[in-house]
Parts: sequence; structure tokens; C-alpha cells
Amino acid sequence: MTVLIVAESCFGNTTAVAHAVAAGLTRTVPLEPVSVVHPAEAPVALPGDVRLLLVGAPTHAFSLPRPQSRREAGEKGAQGVDFPGVREWIERVTPSKDLHVVTFDTSIKTRFVPGTAAKASAKALKKRGFRHVDRGPGFFVTATEGPLADGERERAEAWGIQLGRDLNGSPGHTGNRTD
Repeated sequence: MTVLIVAESCFGNTTAVAHAVAAGLTRTVPLEPVSVVHPAEAPVALPGDVRLLLVGAPTHAFSLPRPQSRREAGEKGAQGVDFPGVREWIERVTPSKDLHVVTFDTSIKTRFVPGTAAKASAKALKKRGFRHVDRGPGFFVTATEGPLADGERERAEAWGIQLGRDLNGSPGHTGNRTD
């Protein structure tokens, strides 16, 4: 396993982004596996062959989902909200100080956003002990339940292609933010 993508999703949008990123990655690093897993299934001791860890979640109340926000999503028809999410996984995962980690999220496009799941998870991962953490892009949904906004799946795949080029040592910018 070379790339591990841990993605929490209530309505399937963040998972769709994760799979699009994985598709892009496999186009540029076809011989190295890319795995997409839910936080409840993600290892807390990361395998030594993981070269890149991506962590994605939907933005709930300007941050990572919490049990209460997952329950509220379940009331709106979300599936699989009874499992621990990215927030809880980060609290349990053993840090790998030299591993490159990039976060991403999904959210509704609004004028002013004081926080996002990508920002919150990057901060939590750094606090947990990961040293090389970048906040990656956010991907937009049209409403709480989705679907992804036009062009977002393609943008996610293009980002995956760029991440793969970076893994291969090709020049280029991943579009990561480090705030």
C-alpha cells in the first residue's frame, strides 16, 4: 500500500472525491496501490510502506464531523453515521513523523468560511505528532446531501494526478495550503 486515503462521508460526496483522487493517482503511479478506506476501517498503526496519507471529511459546522453532527446528517438520510469518523481516528492513530499527509474536504460554497474539515484535520494531525501535514483543497457540493458541484470530480482526479507526479518526483505544485 503506497497511498492510503482515509475518507469519512455521510452522503457519499467525500467518498466520491476520494475515489476520483485515487483514480488520478493510479494514472500516474499505476504500479503502486492506492487504498480508500473509511476511518472505522483505517489502521491505527500505519503500514511502513505508506508513502502518502490523504485524509478527507465533510465540513460540519466549520470543522470535522462530530457524533452529534453525524446523527443530524442521519436524520436527513445519511448512511453509515453510527461509526467513528476522521476526528476519532486521528485521536487513535500512531503518528508517523516522516510521512507526508494532505487533508481535503467537501463543503457547500459560501461567502465566508471561518473553518473547514481540511483545516481542522490538518491541525489535529499536527497536534497528534505528524510533522509533514498540508491542507489540501476543498471540493464543493451543491447542497448538504450533494451532489458534487459541476467539475469537482474532474478537479479531484486532476489533483490526484498531480499528487502522483509529486510522488514520482516530477516538478509541479500540489495546490496545498499550510495554514
